[in-house]
Amino acid sequence: MLGSVRRRLAGLRSRRRDGGQLSILVVGLMVVVLVVILGGMDATAAQLARTRLLDAADAAALDAADAIDEQQAYMQGIGTSVTVSDATVASAAAANLASTPRPQGVSSWRIGPGTGTPDGRTAVVVVQGDADLPFASGVLSFLGGSVTITVVGRARSDLR
Repeated sequence: MLGSVRRRLAGLRSRRRDGGQLSILVVGLMVVVLVVILGGMDATAAQLARTRLLDAADAAALDAADAIDEQQAYMQGIGTSVTVSDATVASAAAANLASTPRPQGVSSWRIGPGTGTPDGRTAVVVVQGDADLPFASGVLSFLGGSVTITVVGRARSDLR
């Protein structure tokens, strides 16, 4: 009988030592769930910023595709499409971005390297922008970084 009492007391003591372990597990799980939710919201904000930057790059490329290089047009003539140069594409794209309001979720934007024309007829516009993420931006700016998104828009003005 004394042995069974001792076993019961030992069982109660071991249960007391385990007390509070579940609350630590629940707190840890809540932290993980919160990080996943906030990370999903930041990823969605980055995707929306990318889509808006792509729209701006496409609009700038359409505008740049109409920016004829007059010198080349006079020297070589006009063929089946508007003749453009790296300078006319970059100039028209920069003017288009300057006159367009910056989209929501983008803290800054600029014309990136690679803007120009590969063949004298197609306007390629590279736009780089810094995404404004609702939760990670503060941490990233504290660490001296940001999320930079680069998109490319292409357009060509064919003549008929």
